[in-house]
Amino acid sequence: MAKALLVTGVVGVGKTSVTGAVGEVFRAAGVAHGVIDVDWLAFCWPTPAEDPYNTRLREGNLRAVAGSFLAAGARRLVVAGVVESREERARYQRALGCEVTVCRLRASEETVRGRLAGRFGGRDAEGLRWHVRRIGELERVFEAAGVEDFAVDAEPGLDAVAAEVVWRWDEWSGAR
Repeated sequence: MAKALLVTGVVGVGKTSVTGAVGEVFRAAGVAHGVIDVDWLAFCWPTPAEDPYNTRLREGNLRAVAGSFLAAGARRLVVAGVVESREERARYQRALGCEVTVCRLRASEETVRGRLAGRFGGRDAEGLRWHVRRIGELERVFEAAGVEDFAVDAEPGLDAVAAEVVWRWDEWSGAR
């Protein structure tokens, strides 16, 4: 039976890097899987006024991509994305078409700010300011919503974080 791991957390915490590293752990272990970065599935401009975050586009693309991975034999889907509510979690589960476990990555604001500064590299000061403001906002949303099944510290090195995520997922859901 296919299962999905949705890795969430504030902008800049390392969701995309960690999902890629989890995919490498699975590849090395011979586990059939697919890795999906949800942000890219909604990267379309202009956005409709009635759907400013391209939610419908993201869900439709996620359904299509997940379905393609599963049809190709993937038994695990590793997904990077922000999930802010129980309702949104349920939408992800419907789009993915399989059981979803949510892992929330956590890191200090200083670490996240540093990662964001590296991402923007001085070329988009307004974008960097927006993302830095979003850190605290998302932390409050996550704390109130409690959407995660477990949380992992994203401060250690990438390989250590990925190993912890895989171990916790297996412990939580019997994923393998």
